[in-house]
Amino acid sequence: QVQLVESGGGLVQPGGSLRLSCAASGSIYSINVMGWYRQAPGKQRELVARATSGGTTTYADSVKGRFTISRDNAKNTVYLQMNSLKPEDTAVYYCHAGTYAYPIISWGLGTQVTVSS
Repeated sequence: QVQLVESGGGLVQPGGSLRLSCAASGSIYSINVMGWYRQAPGKQRELVARATSGGTTTYADSVKGRFTISRDNAKNTVYLQMNSLKPEDTAVYYCHAGTYAYPIISWGLGTQVTVSS
């Protein structure tokens, strides 16, 4: 099993920045995809950004140019730098980990991000 622990959420004003972190532990030898989803109240969970161990990144159109995903493979940690935050970015952000064939085999518990003045 793979355990994921997220940190870095909080309350920020519109236009501000936050950085989320997600550390993986356990049976991580097979993990080569890590990323972030988010779920706002009353909405479906949606992909925000994903990164492979080979360096390929994928972003939702709504966050392109504002969010940056990065990985530290030595620390088994993925980061999400979020800049120019908007109220519509408010959601619970969930880290995920998986393989190329099955990108989601583990979820973190989630961290709340609230963008409000």
